[in-house]
Amino acid sequence: MKTKVLIVDDSAYTRQTMKKIIEEDAALEVVGIATDGIDAMAKALRLQPDIITLDFEMPGMDGFSFLRWLMRERPTPVIMVTSHADSKTVFKALELGAVDFIAKPTRRASVELQTIEKDLLRKIKGLKNIRLDILSKNLELLDQEEEDGVVHAGKGRTSKHAVEIVAVGSSTGGPAALQIILTRLPSDFKAAMVISQHMPKGFTAPLSERLDRMSQIKIKEAAEGDIIEPGTVYICPGGQHLSLKNRGNRKQVALKEGRFEDKYIPSVDHMMSSVAEHYGVASMGVILTGMGNDGKHGMLDIKTRGGYTIAESEETAVVFGMPAEAIKNGGVETILPLSEIPAEIIRIVNNPHIRGRL
Repeated sequence: MKTKVLIVDDSAYTRQTMKKIIEEDAALEVVGIATDGIDAMAKALRLQPDIITLDFEMPGMDGFSFLRWLMRERPTPVIMVTSHADSKTVFKALELGAVDFIAKPTRRASVELQTIEKDLLRKIKGLKNIRLDILSKNLELLDQEEEDGVVHAGKGRTSKHAVEIVAVGSSTGGPAALQIILTRLPSDFKAAMVISQHMPKGFTAPLSERLDRMSQIKIKEAAEGDIIEPGTVYICPGGQHLSLKNRGNRKQVALKEGRFEDKYIPSVDHMMSSVAEHYGVASMGVILTGMGNDGKHGMLDIKTRGGYTIAESEETAVVFGMPAEAIKNGGVETILPLSEIPAEIIRIVNNPHIRGRL
């Protein structure tokens, strides 16, 4: 059975371009096109689409109002279609229940349209089995205050090595998951952290700025040559890959542009493998929600070199693809629901002789 897609956009060019891209895939079908929020409401109820692509700047009822209505009346996976100029509104939409986004197609370059085509088709097909109930629970978790209390360690294996760096990989559902983790890290967090979140150019800077404002630790978009410092989080810029390089006895960020043929940009595998190479037993890998298998090799590299690895469990992952692949590949030591991952990271990083759980 074909996946049914409803396109909601007031731009005729965008509607035509996206319809053409989607219908080139035999497994997908555009069941309708809506030009504003009111039109979209009627067609969402009548056509029962599996996935909706949604523009946010529309006359009449805008995309935000429609999204609020949709998640209340007929929860459906929504992919935002947004321009780089609207990057800061992306995170508001994700908080309202949108599951992912793509950059808005323009007339400027055929290369750009090829990139959008690849991204759009991969995301539509990957969202077929998304868990909207889990997404809703995770969004509720964002509004909860962190519970007070002492965190007790399990009787797992011990290690003489302190964790100096935590490498985190995420994709669909990742911004909310990252917020849940980063806002719960204390100001005296003793390790550095590097993050690769699948996201296009222009969106990781506002993501970093937003998370930095909400958190006790320093969070920044990584830049070429950044010195890796304890208590600082470096988010890989969209459209690039992050690795590490030596500068004397210190480590620096090294960035390189992604290529069109790369399956995942930024690459979690690329980042984690570099972290494993440079830090070995002093590294930790964390794989969160996301479609595909990015991170499965990098997690195994970290574990093989004596580092500690955590995967988000199926009960909280909006898309269990990336964690499931890392688990199947043998690269995961501990599997935890999202709400328990921050405490586990803090426990291992700030208490270096504790490793593992009951």
